Amino acid sequence: FIFHTNLIHNSPPMLRKYNRHIYIALLSIITLCLLCDYIPALRFLSTWVTPPVVLFIGLVFALLCGQAYPTFNKNISKKLLQYSVIGLGFGMNLQASLASGKEGMLFTIISVVGTLLIGMFIGCKVLKLNRNTSYLISSGTAICGGSAIAAVGPIIKAKDTDMSMALATVFILNAIGLFLFPALGHWLGLSQQEFGTWAAIAIHDTSSVVGAGAAYGEEALQVATTIKLTRALWIIPLALVTSIIFRSDGKKISIPWFILFFIVAMLINTYLLVDYPEIGKFIAGIARKGLIITMFFIGASLSVDVIKSVGIRPLLQGILLWIIISAASLAYILLK
Repeated sequence: FIFHTNLIHNSPPMLRKYNRHIYIALLSIITLCLLCDYIPALRFLSTWVTPPVVLFIGLVFALLCGQAYPTFNKNISKKLLQYSVIGLGFGMNLQASLASGKEGMLFTIISVVGTLLIGMFIGCKVLKLNRNTSYLISSGTAICGGSAIAAVGPIIKAKDTDMSMALATVFILNAIGLFLFPALGHWLGLSQQEFGTWAAIAIHDTSSVVGAGAAYGEEALQVATTIKLTRALWIIPLALVTSIIFRSDGKKISIPWFILFFIVAMLINTYLLVDYPEIGKFIAGIARKGLIITMFFIGASLSVDVIKSVGIRPLLQGILLWIIISAASLAYILLK
């Protein structure tokens, strides 16, 4: 934490002064290079623009220059991610996707419940965190990161500090996971199917799951996306159970509607575009580029305040719980 704080305070004032100009320049370069993929003679310029690289650029920018357009970053990253996920549905066949995700379905159910129970034990009993913070981190790890935290936060009447610590913990681990998991997958020799299942279960947010899957391969991307979005549907029963456990009635449940549109996109591609596969492929290609740009927005959202807000114990709960679910899911995948 001290390293990152000093990095920002000691960065050249010129970088902080012109951070908006640098932000626009970086975003323009990334976008233009991605568009070069459609020009055969310039396609080589797009090869370096991958999710981990773009996320790293965003992180470095935020640490050296500070935040630029924080409200825009927050809003556009959420919307662009949702639209990109929907677009990915146009590149998937419903039957094939269901078949690939079927094997991981049972373990997904077991892992969701197990992660919540283990997380609460580590947070409340071992690390002595308050119940709300522990529950938010456990929910974010169990299902889909920030979306789950945002859904259950109002139900348990979580304070802003509780929400910030949980979201910051998940955000930091997501950034690490996007870099770490593809490297570990190659080192372990995981197949596309195995890695997609592992990433969907062990990585928090949909953005990092899809980014890691895309970095690993086409089949891994499809498997990871299908399982993760199925897992994200657990937000609804989680919110209902949470309202019972915390006895909070009348709270509105935040339903991730983009998942429904993702399924609709798969249905359209499977049954209506079967004779025109190039259309679905084109839309899915644009969606992947949108996802890559989303990585920059997410990385650029980091700030020293976010890092400071985490603290040691919430981050330790997140790390311990992450290691447990990652190791357990990997063991299941390798031994089945």
